[in-house]
Amino acid sequence: MEVRVSRRVPRSRAFLSLALGAALAAPLTTGPPASAADPYTVTPLKFTVQAGGRSCTVDADLYRPAGVDRDHPAPAVLGTNGFGGSKSDGSTDTIGKAFAQRGYVSLVYSGLGFGRSGCLISLDDPDIDGAAAAQLVDFLGGKRAADDGTTADFVTLDAPGDPRVGMIGGSYGGAVQLATASVDHRLDALVPMITWHDLAYSLDPNNAVGAGGVPGVFKWQWTNGFYLIGEGQPLLQPSLDPSRINSLACLHFVTEACRTVHTLNSGRYPADRTAELLAFAHRVSPASYLHRVRTPTLLVQGQSDTLFNLNEATATYRTLKSQGTPVKMIWQSWGHSGGLTGPAAAGELDLSKGNLETSYVGRRVLAWFDRHLRKRTDVDTGPAFAYYRDWVTDPNRTYATADRLPALNRTLYLSGDGKLVDHRDKVARGSRGYTNWLIPTSHSESSLAGLIGLRDSPPRDTKGTYLDWTSEPLDRPLHVVGAPRATLKVHSPKAERTQHSGDAADKLVLFAKVYDVAPDGTRTLVRRLVAPVRVPDVTKSFTVTLPGIVHRYETGHRLRFVIAASDDAYFGNRGIKPVTVVGGPGEPGVLRLPVAGP
Repeated sequence: MEVRVSRRVPRSRAFLSLALGAALAAPLTTGPPASAADPYTVTPLKFTVQAGGRSCTVDADLYRPAGVDRDHPAPAVLGTNGFGGSKSDGSTDTIGKAFAQRGYVSLVYSGLGFGRSGCLISLDDPDIDGAAAAQLVDFLGGKRAADDGTTADFVTLDAPGDPRVGMIGGSYGGAVQLATASVDHRLDALVPMITWHDLAYSLDPNNAVGAGGVPGVFKWQWTNGFYLIGEGQPLLQPSLDPSRINSLACLHFVTEACRTVHTLNSGRYPADRTAELLAFAHRVSPASYLHRVRTPTLLVQGQSDTLFNLNEATATYRTLKSQGTPVKMIWQSWGHSGGLTGPAAAGELDLSKGNLETSYVGRRVLAWFDRHLRKRTDVDTGPAFAYYRDWVTDPNRTYATADRLPALNRTLYLSGDGKLVDHRDKVARGSRGYTNWLIPTSHSESSLAGLIGLRDSPPRDTKGTYLDWTSEPLDRPLHVVGAPRATLKVHSPKAERTQHSGDAADKLVLFAKVYDVAPDGTRTLVRRLVAPVRVPDVTKSFTVTLPGIVHRYETGHRLRFVIAASDDAYFGNRGIKPVTVVGGPGEPGVLRLPVAGP
């Protein structure tokens, strides 16, 4: 059966993003006791937890499959919402329903600071959000009761107080899984979807390799969108629990989160404050605590995602794999970006529909839980790596699989005449330049457009404010799977004079990206992804890791590499900083591609 995902901002996107309708969805009601016609019962529960020095209430729903009792226990699945959602949004409650229908005890809850749960929004801090989730694991293990006295003595136990439990969820509901696993080793399986590795990179990315602590380029649209959703909670949930109110300066977030956003919005990176505040974003991110995570993890990341791109999941995957934690990774088609801008993706998982058996990712999730929660050792959990191919029309063959990520195995050179050539001997000498304006002159995306149902304008660059290098037409298809890397050297005397001012905002900013140019000249910015760079030292060459992509360049198409002076989804240069790139066979710029297949 072919299952298509609706592109009308489905509830699955609310579960992993900002969709306001999900946060306003009506709560579930408790049904009658299970009968032959009822596969499960739903019981609303409240839990008073201690988190971050505060006592607050967690609002949850317990799904208990028919026939599951003390003598016939079942493993459990724990899940929570994405940012701005609640236990009742269209995909979070579907987690409860979908897994209860398949025989799992399911406990879904509103994350701290959302829905009817208390406490401040703390960005999935392990010591706060992770600690709160661990107290729900206590309930599933029979170590504590809900506030009304309800207990769970029908969950499979590995030891007294140690339930057989997995977690699943996306975005904000994805990172909390890793946070919980870092403080509670009772978890048996994780499925984090489209989530972050390091919030300092997500919100203020610097794609320069080895930037050495140099701050990035503020992703102002995404960051402020989330911030306003968090601070606007009274509009979504009247009569807030007092534990959800901080102060007038920072209404509903923990103070460090507000200070970080305020500093980023100032456009300044003073050395005495910036390092400390970005350290907070790093501290609450998996990047800082993955060394404590030993739970088998199936990572699912979205190709259409300018908020948390494929590089984030790749970093988490490589860290877990290097330390021996069982881990596999899938790059699905959808993420936080896209909205109404493309056709439906055939055969993809849509958690709001619960199409687990009829989607590739859904079947992988079921196998992951069968293996690690039901201990079915004969179940094949699939390859180490799989990725969706949007150029394949058969929904049963859209995913390719591999035992590892493709290496950087194709090298192109940036010639001085603007060509992208395949051999160093073809590099011509030449010098070209651009100058930024005081306002943005390039557009990659309007970050929130798809989420709120608006169509975005096409990507564009203004003449004189960017440089490009274009290949010859391809004589065969080219499959790029992974994160390209570019090494280049630029000259900018103005940036050279200001880069040691003591404020990193004075360093040169540029944006690297790759286009697909069709024979008729039509340009496609692949997935609208760009690599923001704050150049650590403009007097030296530097390497840029671009966001990971999965893209087929067709025969006759050309690959174009661009560096632009600005992008209107980000803060850019402070002041005018002309840039010149000198090319020649002695030290040419290089673009390396991870190419899959022949």
